[in-house]
Amino acid sequence: MDIPGLHKENMQGTYKYAILTVSTSRYGKYGSVDRPERAEDASGKLIWGMIQVQGSEVVHYELIPDDMEIIRVALKKCMYSDADVIIFTGGTGLSPADVTIESVTPYIEKEIPGFGELFRQKSTEQIGNAVMLTRAIAGVARQKAIFCLPGSPNAVKLGLELVLPEMGHIIKHIKGQ
Repeated sequence: MDIPGLHKENMQGTYKYAILTVSTSRYGKYGSVDRPERAEDASGKLIWGMIQVQGSEVVHYELIPDDMEIIRVALKKCMYSDADVIIFTGGTGLSPADVTIESVTPYIEKEIPGFGELFRQKSTEQIGNAVMLTRAIAGVARQKAIFCLPGSPNAVKLGLELVLPEMGHIIKHIKGQ
């Protein structure tokens, strides 16, 4: 099977994912839950579904508030787990409560600036100049790919459409294979 633009590394392999949804309001209403359906988390549910469609596995899901220390504890837990990829959704905007980027950045060993650049470029087609309000980033820590996406389902869908087809290639490079 030959798909244009798809690296051969991506033709096989499944990966383990951790999903961390950052939302103080949702956390206040539902508390700590282990499935997105238990918190009416449309973005988390979308991430989970897109991962399963590609044949990979979600090994961890967590709903957490916009709190720097709680975000860092959750990140560290995932960094030392068997997850290959950690996906955050939420807390990437400009409001004072949005601290996902500030919480995650100190742990990034290598940035993947092309992800944020491409995400913003593609987002312009959907939301126009408002794209400048997103601080979506990606990086590597402890041989794990980390993606910080906005909380909206449309942003999540776009972000995953960009990275999932390249995940084999990304993981190969991260692991030095």
